[in-house]
Amino acid sequence: MPKAVQYAKGSIIYFAGDTDERIYILQKGLVVLTSTDIESGSPVTEQVKNGEFFGVKSALGHFPREETATVLAETLAVSMTVQEFEQIFSSNKAVILKMLKVFSGQLRQIHKKTESILQNKTDTNFSAGMMDVAKSFYKDEQYRSCCDVCIKYLTSYPTAPDKDSVAKLYADAKLRADKLAARRGPETQTASSEGALAQFSLPAFQRFAKKYEPGQVIISEFEPGNSFYLIQSGTVQLVKCVNGSKKNLDILKPGEFFGEMAILDNSPRSATCMAIGNVECLEFNKENFELLITGNPQLALILLKLFCKRIYDQKRRLRILTIKDLQARIADVFLMFDEMNPVANPNERSRRFNVTIADVAHWTGLTPEITRDEINKFVEKRKIEVYDNYIMVNNITDMKRLVDNKIHVL
Repeated sequence: MPKAVQYAKGSIIYFAGDTDERIYILQKGLVVLTSTDIESGSPVTEQVKNGEFFGVKSALGHFPREETATVLAETLAVSMTVQEFEQIFSSNKAVILKMLKVFSGQLRQIHKKTESILQNKTDTNFSAGMMDVAKSFYKDEQYRSCCDVCIKYLTSYPTAPDKDSVAKLYADAKLRADKLAARRGPETQTASSEGALAQFSLPAFQRFAKKYEPGQVIISEFEPGNSFYLIQSGTVQLVKCVNGSKKNLDILKPGEFFGEMAILDNSPRSATCMAIGNVECLEFNKENFELLITGNPQLALILLKLFCKRIYDQKRRLRILTIKDLQARIADVFLMFDEMNPVANPNERSRRFNVTIADVAHWTGLTPEITRDEINKFVEKRKIEVYDNYIMVNNITDMKRLVDNKIHVL
């Protein structure tokens, strides 16, 4: 059962880096959360108000605390486990929705900081931004995807000044897509529903079911958002158009959501999501979203945990991008891969990562050419071995030592 705990002035409820997974509600008193800004390295403080939760993200996401909770005046707080939080608040729609909207805003702020570091010139003209997305697919000879974005453009912005140019781009891309499809023949069915979440496999959810073909764009960056998706089978790639070129953000698997940010804060899509192979999704819209989570509180909790994980993952990526030294930046990418895929024997120093130089380039925010040059320096020192489909790090401790010694913030 949750318990009320009295804290004296000057005490610490938890430290940054702790792996404690309790959630707190401040009843009365004064608690300040202190963290470190990733970009500047400066301390950031936030005061918790009476009745507010704290410690939620790290507890639900199962990652170390990002802040230190310090008591500045005699305080009474309720402490509970994640399981107790779920039992008590899973059916409280108001609490869950408020948390979802707060976390959505935090995630969007992290995205903005990431774009700033990547020097992405985000166009506030959403129709122009969407046209850039279509052009980036055309440039990469992904003509089917280009066509999908053009159709979404003409549907979302029928009176935009560039509509005629988009229509011409669509016609050209359609001809090329049809020729490629004729050469390849019919696509093989690769989707499997084995990974779908059990609670969404009920017949009642089938009216929300949608199927997508390989390369089909499900949602486009800059498109107005009015629905979100749960992947039942197949995989979905998230990409972002950065200064006219596509950057891979993530690969989502069955049981994961996407598109939920736009329906929570009424903003245009922040990324393009496209099917890799055949994909089956459940599509939920703004109108039935609140009704859906009222009748299915487990859905709201899954979304809440997803936001916690995404916030942590995006902050981890932001930390990588702030490292000035390119060797240390690449080393930190391998440390991140190691965190994501813990080995059975942590004393084993060598690591095999099933990634390519292109994957490392994506995470570092560097061009493939610069990334290859920097990795070759590791190869020359026999610290790394590069193969077609994987990279061997001979001593992960060397990577950590390099990051610890040379890390600098912008």
